[in-house]
Amino acid sequence: MRRREFIAFVGGTAAAWLLPARAEQSTVPVIGFLNAASPRPFANYVAGFRAGLKETGYVDGQNVAIEFRWAEGHYDLLPEMAADLVRRKVAVLAATGGAPSITAAKAATTTIPIVFTIGTDPARAGFVSSLSRPGGNITGVNLFVVAMESKGLACFVRLFREFS
Repeated sequence: MRRREFIAFVGGTAAAWLLPARAEQSTVPVIGFLNAASPRPFANYVAGFRAGLKETGYVDGQNVAIEFRWAEGHYDLLPEMAADLVRRKVAVLAATGGAPSITAAKAATTTIPIVFTIGTDPARAGFVSSLSRPGGNITGVNLFVVAMESKGLACFVRLFREFS
């Protein structure tokens, strides 16, 4: 899956969680977007996120609002940022940018749906019960970056051996 397709998938997943919330609210639903990093390196991801929402009928500023919180590497700010989004009564919380964002989101609420992205095993990290049944109010996408990196390295070593 390409990066843009992946982020579109996350946006679509967030939108799917919005459908029941939208039925309960007469106002525009709000998506809380929490990230441990700075916005600039994630510009393509945010564009893909918006594209995924648009594919499911949600357009920022028209029928959905997105509240962005960027910690810019200050992980100590994440718990308060997540708590702020919970106080705003967001319909869904997108925790991106790794484990610190997910940890803050999970600690802030047990009722608001959380959609996350992570490059490691979320079950092993303690964010979900299992990959097939995450449980609770949290679900997400595992990028398996670590597994892919090790497989890529193993492939490189095999090729090196063959040609040396």
